[in-house]
Amino acid sequence: MTRKITANAYMTLDGRGEFPKYPGSDRRSEEINALFREMWAKRYDDVTTVVMGRRSFLGHRRVWTEKARKPTDQEFLFEYSRYLDRVDKVCLSRTLKSPGWENSRIMKGDLGQILSKLKREKGGNIMVEGGPRVINEVARRNLADDYWFFIMPVVYGKGPRYWGNIPKGTQTTLKLVETVPGEDQEILLHYERIP
Repeated sequence: MTRKITANAYMTLDGRGEFPKYPGSDRRSEEINALFREMWAKRYDDVTTVVMGRRSFLGHRRVWTEKARKPTDQEFLFEYSRYLDRVDKVCLSRTLKSPGWENSRIMKGDLGQILSKLKREKGGNIMVEGGPRVINEVARRNLADDYWFFIMPVVYGKGPRYWGNIPKGTQTTLKLVETVPGEDQEILLHYERIP
């Protein structure tokens, strides 16, 4: 069985990789919401490798490890942290010397070659959780089998862009698989790449 590569993108309506506040975005819920469940919780069993850019990796390490959890955090956040602690994590970096997070490794070089190497390893599916620069390269080079776009109802105008500098004549064509509306006007779009 070939390992599938999924690219996750979290963006504002204008394609920015930021997490601005909007009505309801900071509401505490004891129950997991539909978007988090679809994008993460339902995939804990089949995604065994998570690939992140350096900044995304360091941010996740700082905020999402089980050690970073507060006793008052919701149980589904503990489950997510336990998943991230145990999953194989790949940090894409030319400068980071040590990952400082269990089950993590640093890889550098051409992203296509890295993903090709990971696909040949044993394991379940691969999720690229890299941030705008990494996801842009994945899309530009047609490296993912499917894409999950978490789109926030905000035109933000600042922060790193997901879509920029895609060479003329480059096209990634996608087929919509699923649309999941969020509680606070967010939307989750799941697309598969058309070969």
